[in-house]
Amino acid sequence: MSKRTLKVIALFAAALTVAVAQKKPKSDKETQAIQAIQKAKTPDEIIAAVENLITKFADTEFKSAALLEEAQAYDQKGDSIKAISSGRLAIEADPKNVDALLLVGAEVAQHTRDTDLDKTERLAEAEKDINAALAIIPDEPKPAASVTDAQWEEAKKNSIARVHFDLGLVAMTRKKPDVAANEYKMAVDGSTSPDPVWMIRLGNAYNQSGKPDEAIAVLDKALAVPDLNPQIKNIASNERANAVKLKAAKK
Repeated sequence: MSKRTLKVIALFAAALTVAVAQKKPKSDKETQAIQAIQKAKTPDEIIAAVENLITKFADTEFKSAALLEEAQAYDQKGDSIKAISSGRLAIEADPKNVDALLLVGAEVAQHTRDTDLDKTERLAEAEKDINAALAIIPDEPKPAASVTDAQWEEAKKNSIARVHFDLGLVAMTRKKPDVAANEYKMAVDGSTSPDPVWMIRLGNAYNQSGKPDEAIAVLDKALAVPDLNPQIKNIASNERANAVKLKAAKK
């Protein structure tokens, strides 16, 4: 299951573009370094461009936004350790970087194992980051005058939905599928365009909670999404088949 499909695309996501719109680089060379990040096409190109910026311009006001870009690039590469590391550096540079808080929380939740001796501490830290994002979102100011009030409210609504999804990830890692199901449901219901992967996660949580009817209902909605990615469709179909088996076993 691709982690990239777990992201809700909201106005918060374009962090570097928003930062550039709000403040100006101190020199032409810094501008060029920032533009190199924006023009980069591949994760490796993004990472190299970010490292160039923060190395040559250690005091850049764009550090947090750039490091978020780097963290997302590592996420695309499937390197959770470096994604978390870059995300934490982004938070260090700006404790109110909502996407960095959510990225780190989700990465830690998904990559914490039962065998980790610090499992409890890792999940507590992930939950702390996610809840920190939740506290910031409602009062976050519009990033630009061109963004309408309606657009901004929709963006914040989607970001809050993502908070609940990430809290669901934490709950599942804690082996609490009933809690996870509640969080995933709030994520799906709260999103203006629910991600089918979120629906699959919800269906899985329902199955693990012994609620196959609820699982079938949400998985049918996921399977009805137009132009569904074949890999995602296969996962949804398999999860639905599990729900049907669970339902039959109850009779």
